[in-house]
Amino acid sequence: MALSTRRGALTTLGAALAGAVVLPGAQAWAGSPHRGRRPLWNAHAHNDYEQHRPLSDALGHRFGSVEADIFLVGDQLLIGHDASELDPARTLESLYLDPLAALVRANGDSVYRGWRRPLQLLVDIKTEGSSTYRELDRHLRRFPHLFTRYDHGRIHPGPVTAVISGDRAARAPMQAQAERLAFYDGRLADLGGAAPASFISLISDNWTQVFTWSGDGAFPDAERRKLRGITAAAHAHGQRVRFWATPDAAGPARDALWTELLAAGVDYLNTDDLAGLQAFLDAHPTA
Repeated sequence: MALSTRRGALTTLGAALAGAVVLPGAQAWAGSPHRGRRPLWNAHAHNDYEQHRPLSDALGHRFGSVEADIFLVGDQLLIGHDASELDPARTLESLYLDPLAALVRANGDSVYRGWRRPLQLLVDIKTEGSSTYRELDRHLRRFPHLFTRYDHGRIHPGPVTAVISGDRAARAPMQAQAERLAFYDGRLADLGGAAPASFISLISDNWTQVFTWSGDGAFPDAERRKLRGITAAAHAHGQRVRFWATPDAAGPARDALWTELLAAGVDYLNTDDLAGLQAFLDAHPTA
């Protein structure tokens, strides 16, 4: 991307955030519409790139986690849900890495000014995992101060924590690295110490493959115990928990399920409805 184009993209993204300030000369975006309000660390923007304004909408709603699907095309990492919708202008750098780097520079080494907890960037690999991860690793290393880093057994927190999901073939090259800028998204089969949290930092799975309840009626006691057992086991190993394919249509069923997820200690609530989840979490400030 040409420098003028990149600067223009950063300026546009910054202006989209209410209350943002474009820094003269640097053409970065700073300020924060969240000033004085806590980030919603439980909120995960599923398929964030399909929002009207990728990343900026999620940050405007104070989300703690965003998801980007990537395809390896040549040496470029293109963003999209299906190969048919890929656009050479929509790269991981242009939509996420460059804007995040600019924001962190402007906000004193944090995504949310005054909050040191990292934003989670969940990168879902859609092409062959091993080759895509190796290229992704090269891209991440262009931003060495942006990401939480694993280095020979030690973790050095950064403003953004990259977690790799999608094609499972990414696991082997990641696990072989003594130093990396990303962590792995495990499945329930990985629960219980199959790998340390310094490698598998997140446990994710399909809600509908694990539970029958969809928010209507009472939550079966056995399923509630199962859910709480999952979160307890993950947290005992320093891992966080997320479920996808949870009900996402506004209504009592979704609210009931989200309430149970929070009560069980699930770390990330998955949604495409950013405003809906923001309103729900703002109404549950003790969660």
